Amino acid sequence: MRRFPIALAVVPALIPLSASADVPRPDFGPSTIPGLRVVTSGLADPYEITWGPDGFLWTTEKSGRRVLRIDPRTGAKTTLLTVRDAVHTKGGQDGLLGMALHPALLKDRRHDHVYLAHTYDSGRRRLRTKIVRYTYDRAGRRLHRPFDVITGLASSVDHQSARLTFGPDGKLYYTIGDQGANQLTYYCRPNLAQRLPTEAEVRDRRWTAYQGKVLRLNIDGSIPGDNPRLGGVRSHVYSYGHRNAQGLDFDHQGRLYSSEQGPKTDDEINIIRSGGNYGWPHVVGHRDDKAYVYGNWSASREVPCASLTYSDYRIPAPVPTAKETDWYSWRFVPPVKTFHTVPSGFDFRDPKCAEGGLYYVCWPTIAPASLEAYAHRHGPGGSLLMPTLKDGTLYRLWLTADGRSVAHVGQVARTIDRYRDTAVSPDGRTVFIATDSGGITRDTLGAPTTALQHPGAILAVPLKP
Repeated sequence: MRRFPIALAVVPALIPLSASADVPRPDFGPSTIPGLRVVTSGLADPYEITWGPDGFLWTTEKSGRRVLRIDPRTGAKTTLLTVRDAVHTKGGQDGLLGMALHPALLKDRRHDHVYLAHTYDSGRRRLRTKIVRYTYDRAGRRLHRPFDVITGLASSVDHQSARLTFGPDGKLYYTIGDQGANQLTYYCRPNLAQRLPTEAEVRDRRWTAYQGKVLRLNIDGSIPGDNPRLGGVRSHVYSYGHRNAQGLDFDHQGRLYSSEQGPKTDDEINIIRSGGNYGWPHVVGHRDDKAYVYGNWSASREVPCASLTYSDYRIPAPVPTAKETDWYSWRFVPPVKTFHTVPSGFDFRDPKCAEGGLYYVCWPTIAPASLEAYAHRHGPGGSLLMPTLKDGTLYRLWLTADGRSVAHVGQVARTIDRYRDTAVSPDGRTVFIATDSGGITRDTLGAPTTALQHPGAILAVPLKP
């Protein structure tokens, strides 16, 4: 099974590794939840789960390549669509991914539309991603008549992100990860999260520079006229400098929040702003020079990158490095919350995860997999629900009244699973959690395990107001 996304910039070679006290860690407490109910199981990596206007749960399967309609009471499943040209690589982050239901679905037949993001073979085994609009056939309970909204988006088996949502402005918002560039298998690929598209690229519909971005699209795929001009060019790019933003949702006041996976430290909660630069790969979390140095492997010239051996713990001399404070942009937007910042010199090689070299499982990150704004019976701030992969926990982030910071973090659920996405019932009393079919998470002691309690399932958990 493929590993979690991990760092492309690591502890610099000249800084010794040492343990640090008082480092915040996830709570690996009991994995039982009062009132937990398994709605259904046997799913093939559910990726997106959302509450439909018909009172059913609409779900995409990453590896199963299906869109399902699930009865939240009985768990009965109906297949609305099998996306046969969707490509999924075993253990990869490609496949059938994000989904957005048109706000007027089942209210206006002119807008009985569902939007799906999936990877596909664009020819010569070149993996690409596209967003496709389908029409919902009410009588036949199926999705049909596909229309390509946008095609040719970057794709790989790593860091897809691929969250798709409608904004209150009627536009589509979509996250594209950095595709795993400059790390692991792709350590010699330049990271393009900071590169902005040119006029020629936009004119020719070449979307290479869309990696590491949040996009904003008209529902026909065209570029909104009020999108920000970045580098003098207006494109689909709404914000940039993102690593792997797997969470994206608007709150009841129209603020756009995102959760983003960090490398070894600093998973982030961000408020996405038009034209904002979120720092990656120059900055992780806050611009504080703590435990992170940007090692640009792809820029190695004295010794060609391909001749180097990638390491998560040591940057060789030929690889250019830079501290966070070496970089500055007036567009930089710091996160509203990070999980978990550690000091320089922190020892990332926890003996608990030494067997099999699975140190990355013990890194002080939790791998947020999505984000949902929740305002039922709350004050003006509301809260955010954040499911995670590495510690099988659904966190609740209580926001301040202005929604600009996190006042308190609590736990709603914790099992030995990989939590992928959530949906809240209309009455606000139940949260549904989709779990991965396989992979590595942390057990009750915080050690690696593949023995998931509820693989490929949807769980129902009571949610207190």
